[in-house]
Amino acid sequence: MSYEPGSGECRVLISSKEQLETMLLNLGKLEGTTEILQQLRDVHGQLELLHDQRRGESN
Repeated sequence: MSYEPGSGECRVLISSKEQLETMLLNLGKLEGTTEILQQLRDVHGQLELLHDQRRGESN
C-alpha cells in the first residue's frame, strides 16, 4: 500500500511532532532543561525526516 496524505500514518507523525512542539514550548520556560530540549529537537527532526520519506513514497 502506498503512502497517501492524510493517511493514519501521516496523522500519527503530524500529531507526534505537534506534541513534541508543545513539550518544547513548555520546557523552554524552565531552567535546566537545555539537554532535554536538544534531545526533543533531535527526535522532532527524526520524525520530520520520516514524514518527508513517507511523502516522497507517494510521488
